[in-house]
Amino acid sequence: MILSQFDHQQTAIINPGDVIQALPDFPKTVVTCFARTTFARILAEVPHRQIAKTSMANLEIPVYELDFHGEKIGFFNSYVGASSCVAVLEDIIAMGAENLLVFGTCGVLDNSIKETSIIIPTSAIRDEGTSYHYAPPTSEIALNHTYRKQFKQFLDAQNISYTEGKVWTTDGIYRETHQKTANRKTQGAIAVDMECSAIAAFANFRKINHFQFFYSADNLDSEKWDPRSLANDADLERKDRIASIALHFATQVFK
Repeated sequence: MILSQFDHQQTAIINPGDVIQALPDFPKTVVTCFARTTFARILAEVPHRQIAKTSMANLEIPVYELDFHGEKIGFFNSYVGASSCVAVLEDIIAMGAENLLVFGTCGVLDNSIKETSIIIPTSAIRDEGTSYHYAPPTSEIALNHTYRKQFKQFLDAQNISYTEGKVWTTDGIYRETHQKTANRKTQGAIAVDMECSAIAAFANFRKINHFQFFYSADNLDSEKWDPRSLANDADLERKDRIASIALHFATQVFK
């Protein structure tokens, strides 16, 4: 298999620094989310200014600096999908970021997990292609070992419930079949997403500080798919609270 041919060489033919310049005073800590409505609501509530931009071939991505209770935090709306998401993260690190917190939705593979509740991934099944360019081939990758205990203490102090477990990261959003889902559940997965394993591999490869958590959205643990709170405009008050949790934790943990 081609994806088994991992190359440890740090320097590639095209490198982020070849196309992206390091920016003076770029925030060391960056927070990013995937949901555009949540992103827009944060910008509407928190003082900010645009400090940079990057792009994919068909989309420009502005990068902002938030003034969050006196703390400067980088902030941008992540591209969905492992390959594009990591390509943009490469640009953000090249600009000068050192600490990364990612939050976003996931589907649940355990219908006992409540809607819009926090899930802390402990490992990710690597059913996508990008991670294999950043880490040797394995079926799973561990993550969040550095800051998980602190995040749990942070949530416990606010009496916020959460679930810990393995996530299944897949590129094939329309190929999450009943059989594949059953297999991933047998492996211990409680949730499914599209970027987590790739982000973890990237963060390890680039040696940056990294933490990621989810809030539950659609339910795949049923005979018929249930979108629940997947829509961008669903359950906005709880999503706002989760965004606030992400920003507060990032300012506390990355010191």
